[in-house]
Amino acid sequence: MALIVQKYGGTSVDGPERVKNVARRVVETRRAGHQVVVVVSAPGDTTDRLIAMAKEISPNPPARELDMLLATGEQMSIALLAMAIQDLGEPVISLTGPQVGILTDGVHTKARILEVNCTRLRRELEAGKIVIVAGFQGATPDNEITTLGRGGSDTTAVALAAALKADLCQIYTDVDGVYTADPRVVPEARKLSCISYDEMLELASLGAKVLQARSVEFAKLHKVVLEVRSSFNNNEGTIVKEVQDMEKAMVVTGVAGDRNVARIAIYDVPDRPGIARALFEALAKENINVDMIVQSAMRDGINDIAFTVARDDLAKAVEVTERVKEQIGASAVAYDDKVAKVSIVGAGMITNPGVAAGMFACLAEEGINIHMISTSEIKVSCIIDEEHLTRAMQALHKWFRLDQEA
Repeated sequence: MALIVQKYGGTSVDGPERVKNVARRVVETRRAGHQVVVVVSAPGDTTDRLIAMAKEISPNPPARELDMLLATGEQMSIALLAMAIQDLGEPVISLTGPQVGILTDGVHTKARILEVNCTRLRRELEAGKIVIVAGFQGATPDNEITTLGRGGSDTTAVALAAALKADLCQIYTDVDGVYTADPRVVPEARKLSCISYDEMLELASLGAKVLQARSVEFAKLHKVVLEVRSSFNNNEGTIVKEVQDMEKAMVVTGVAGDRNVARIAIYDVPDRPGIARALFEALAKENINVDMIVQSAMRDGINDIAFTVARDDLAKAVEVTERVKEQIGASAVAYDDKVAKVSIVGAGMITNPGVAAGMFACLAEEGINIHMISTSEIKVSCIIDEEHLTRAMQALHKWFRLDQEA
């Protein structure tokens, strides 16, 4: 008998028939002799609708109250799914994040999991029940409700799998695995049978919507084997795990695109110690995550700094940067939210020089200008105009022959 954690995304529980479909899958796993913990997201676009509703009431809703509101979406899903499983004749209980014992820090709308107390979970499993858990939520030590940010249900599932030492964590979604690119953007994209944690982490952080980056990071840290599958068919999925042989036949594993990007520049920054610290420390205090950073060459004792943030954070980031500009004596702040990030990822890049040059050559042939560049051992990312993102992804996928088996 194995202990399996299954996570079902919002599209998987969007409506009564889909909830019943998930219930049948869960019961099938249970009747195969396994213990099952199920994590679910809010149905469909419920979270987006709740955010829109909040902003109709208040243009800048307090983060604490927003968490109180958003946590209700997942509670709908767990109750409905538990009812469906009960009707199929299996013992089941639904629990919220706080009831399960998911302890988080106090950063509302972007909380991080500090600890999972499995006492209640183990007791319910030992009583022979299927346990349904609300994803995306937890509580602080002071019992304040928190949410984990976009895609947080993935992180909930992996955290539970790690804490319970589960045999497998299955992530059910609306695609049947991890592809070399988003098949809705690149029709020739090919499903991968296996991918390393590092590659998946890069793809997730660079805009691939299959898994949340923090969930992959958690899985890698705790060596939780993930399987990405579709809740709408029985096709084999993609296994995400530690891959020992990093000298891969495929130099590039995938192409990712991200439209949730904005670029900010601060001009005529004095070139002296402590300036970058002042800027990025101020942004960090507002819980704004900075991605790419480029500093221009010094000229007459000054330079320019450009960086990217998520579009959701743009207004606050500009406000902070303007404040720092006055403090350090920079001349101006500019921003652009009509940009996007296109990236290539592959563990094979480590031992194959010239991959970045190939990416730049491909984009040049397409007449696509590059605004910023960021690299690591297994990825290259470029900021380009948003209107060119689809064409860039399709061209790079073809250039690196990702539609062909290695």
